[in-house]
Amino acid sequence: MSQPFRSQPLKSQPPDLHAVPGGLSPRSGPLAWLTPRVATSVMFFVNGLVFATWVLHIPNVRDALRLSDAQVGTAILGIAVGSMFSMPLSGRWIMRYGSAAVTRLFAALFCLSLPLPFLAGNLSTLFLALAALGLTGGAMDVAMNAQGVAVERNLQRPVLSSFHAWFSLGNLAGALAGSLLLGLGAGLWTHLMGILALSLLAVGVCALSLLPRQCDTHEQTAAPAAPGTPAPWSQRFRLSPAVASMGLLCFLAMLGEGATGDWSGLYFSDVLAATGGLVGLGYIAFTLAMTLGRTFGDRWRSRYGAAPLVIAGALLSGLGMLLAVVSTSPLVAGVGYALTGLGAANIVPVLYGAAGRTMNARGLAQVATLGYLGFLAGPPLIGYVSHLLGLRAGLLVIALGLLLVAALGPGIFGRLKPVKLFAIRS
Repeated sequence: MSQPFRSQPLKSQPPDLHAVPGGLSPRSGPLAWLTPRVATSVMFFVNGLVFATWVLHIPNVRDALRLSDAQVGTAILGIAVGSMFSMPLSGRWIMRYGSAAVTRLFAALFCLSLPLPFLAGNLSTLFLALAALGLTGGAMDVAMNAQGVAVERNLQRPVLSSFHAWFSLGNLAGALAGSLLLGLGAGLWTHLMGILALSLLAVGVCALSLLPRQCDTHEQTAAPAAPGTPAPWSQRFRLSPAVASMGLLCFLAMLGEGATGDWSGLYFSDVLAATGGLVGLGYIAFTLAMTLGRTFGDRWRSRYGAAPLVIAGALLSGLGMLLAVVSTSPLVAGVGYALTGLGAANIVPVLYGAAGRTMNARGLAQVATLGYLGFLAGPPLIGYVSHLLGLRAGLLVIALGLLLVAALGPGIFGRLKPVKLFAIRS
């Protein structure tokens, strides 16, 4: 029987947070606080902030273009199409140029893509605009997670969940700031341009503080091709059992994570008849609870191990969504959304971290691609199910997917080779 898939406790004192491996000098002067960990956290925050800004305005875009729920699902599918194009390629870009360079480029492009959906005049142009948002956001997602793994290796202790907490905090900040500004009567474009300017400024300030290419890990999961010989297509897209199993869990978990946020406003307004500030209660409860869970996730992973954290989290998350589905009260449904966010908080960071430490950048990209496929295909899938059976039935798909993660988790983790998640340097 294999040993539990657990983080190994550190036996040495944690290194200086400002230290950079490879003989590089840390920053000095007024920007000394801008360490690689801080810079990577800001990238995650910006990603969540920009994405939440789009999510907040989905009902407005739907009403402006007079789209049905099924058409909204089709439009959101554009994000999945764009991401599925860039994410499989981003692993190769990271191995060639480094995670820092890819993060910088696509973070800027992701921010610049934010206004595109709001310029769309019909379903077709909205689909294309969201495809551009997905293409840039998908590549940024893989690159900043690869950078996060590099930072975690440098610090020799778990920090990846904290990065995902910053993504959730960006989601929450985007939802709260947007709701506040719109409540005060600010126009749509005032809101968008403010978020765009703030995001680009943050990316520009942090761009040069990311860990350089030599700090990335490039372990090989398969025999490399001969020098000058490109890998055959069959090898480029072949999934190892470890990639396929972790990717399956990521897919199911991120299906719920993506769809829960995108459909929360419509569920509270159309099904639960919530009005005013209660319309955003589900999304805010979900993101706030997820942020809280990820804040403590690294500590829980060190104490209880990866497998228990994923399995227990998936069970709690699935039961929380079931509570939201059967509820007739916005307040009770808000509790269900909070439990969903708390349980799902650390599933993806744990799986991404395991992939990043045991595979090369291409393996991480494959796991992230499978997970992101669930994240981005989930909302349109819920749209189609809702169109046929109602939104409650659509959200039930989320609950069943999360409960399936809890059911499959023990078997999948039991077959994974135990790994030392944090090598201790002598």
